[in-house]
Amino acid sequence: MNQRKDTYRAALRREPDTATPRHAKVARLHTRYVRVTIELDPALPRELGRWVGPPVSALLRAGAAALRPLTGTS
Repeated sequence: MNQRKDTYRAALRREPDTATPRHAKVARLHTRYVRVTIELDPALPRELGRWVGPPVSALLRAGAAALRPLTGTS
């Protein structure tokens, strides 16, 4: 049990390799027992816009078409 605990603590103390520069946004959370690193790809906003854009525009067109008879304008 002690050896496992020591190995775990040694692994937490080790820093990650920084041989290649990172261009992603990095958010880190460090607590006594937990270390979490979240990396976001810089292309995420573009990819998100590409995937979300068409359904949102379709919803807007459908909403406009549904409201048009209620407002009485064409």
